[in-house]
Amino acid sequence: MYKTLFWHYWLQTVRAPGYYKNLVVNIFVGLMALYLLAILVMLGLFFPNILMEIAPQSEPIDIIYGCLIYAVIAMLMMRFIMQPLSKLNLQSYQVLPVKRDTLVNYLLLKPLLNPLNYIALCFVIPFSIKVVLPDFGVLSFFRFLFIVIFLIWFNTLMAPLMKRKFSNILAGVALLLLIGGALYALEYFKIFSLFELSQSVFGFLISTPAAWLSVILISLLAFFLNKIFFARNYYPESFERVSKKRGTGAQRFTFIERYGKIGEIISLEIKLVLRHKRTKSTLYTSIFFLFYGLIFYTNPMYAEKSAWLLFVAIFVTGTGMLMFGQWIINWDGSHFDFIMTRDIDTRTYIRANYTLMLALCIVSFILTTPYFLFGKIVIIHHLVAFVYNVGVNIYIYIFAATLNTKRLELSKGSSMNMQGVSYKNFLVMIPLLVIPIGLIQLFAIFSASYIALIIITLLGLLGILFREPLLWVIEKQFLRRKYALCDGFRKKE
Repeated sequence: MYKTLFWHYWLQTVRAPGYYKNLVVNIFVGLMALYLLAILVMLGLFFPNILMEIAPQSEPIDIIYGCLIYAVIAMLMMRFIMQPLSKLNLQSYQVLPVKRDTLVNYLLLKPLLNPLNYIALCFVIPFSIKVVLPDFGVLSFFRFLFIVIFLIWFNTLMAPLMKRKFSNILAGVALLLLIGGALYALEYFKIFSLFELSQSVFGFLISTPAAWLSVILISLLAFFLNKIFFARNYYPESFERVSKKRGTGAQRFTFIERYGKIGEIISLEIKLVLRHKRTKSTLYTSIFFLFYGLIFYTNPMYAEKSAWLLFVAIFVTGTGMLMFGQWIINWDGSHFDFIMTRDIDTRTYIRANYTLMLALCIVSFILTTPYFLFGKIVIIHHLVAFVYNVGVNIYIYIFAATLNTKRLELSKGSSMNMQGVSYKNFLVMIPLLVIPIGLIQLFAIFSASYIALIIITLLGLLGILFREPLLWVIEKQFLRRKYALCDGFRKKE
């Protein structure tokens, strides 16, 4: 029966209309995946040398042991935000002689077979070959690999359970951040060292025969916790009772609606974001990416690299705009025909989308002002990036949104979901990031990166100054593309 269920899932995938329509996108994503895998393999090979330079007083394997628990917590948070829930068309199987337990097991086991779960092994295997194998032997090498696999299984099973238990993903993320922050505080003030505990535990498990098998117990615990949840909530009437309890109370944003039709359209867009799975998933992901700067600003290696600093600054100061910009029109795909029949002129519609993206950009900039504590160089790059986002990127995104005629299914999560994505979504990255970074790299040859920053700032200021002509160009483009958008949004992939 499991073989039949997985075969049905495969047929459902390859027979979907969008599977072959998005062939170019799938090929591009495949090439990017191969590139990422190659980077992970190379990083795994050279990571021991990097660790020896950073912490020469410690053994590389001891550092990895100490970081394993922190890695599990971080990956659990990422999976909680990004991993989609397994779904099954229950009505198709409830009329057949298929045991309920079989369907539940299938829902739990299906994510474990996803190859994306095991990308980390591309880093772990080369690292183990270079460090664990020569120093600890073949048995310890395989113990280490199996421990990593069991931890991956634990995360893969726990993330969906947490997502089902926490109907509000933001509350779950806040809880994980609170736990992570508390552990970091205990580590920082030397009250309790999870790093040392992790070193001792995994050092013992890998060096002791048969002890490593205990790690599989936490994977089994996650599996049975999921089974308990499904035992209580599997029946359709249970889901119906929960949905009725939650209700669908109408949300009103009167402080926005008082600004006329533009305010009403923005209010509708906000409601759309808060009520659909894909838009909410994108919103939570954009909040997560606000912390992207911590990877670079805390590393002295990037302190003098203006191109990298501007890349990060553009990304974090415009996270909301970057995540929603390309889809600002596609979000309305399911009711686009209805919008076109309303008393809404093109000028109002475009300016409403522009105002919403501008607000997202301003909010992202305000939320990233704590990065100013990293020094004057970060402040300068953030200000330049903000002006460039507001004066250049915002128009590029709205213009590019008129070119994408693929309808988005908002009921599906955005994580690992390429539905509605085309090659045009990748081309827009050229003016967005490549041009300003390339400009800085060019002037960096002559040790004049500050001139590139001045030019980028002037481009942004010109965009702000000539806002009306630029929006007029976008309005004309929207009018030319309106019927193509209507036709494209009517087609379901």
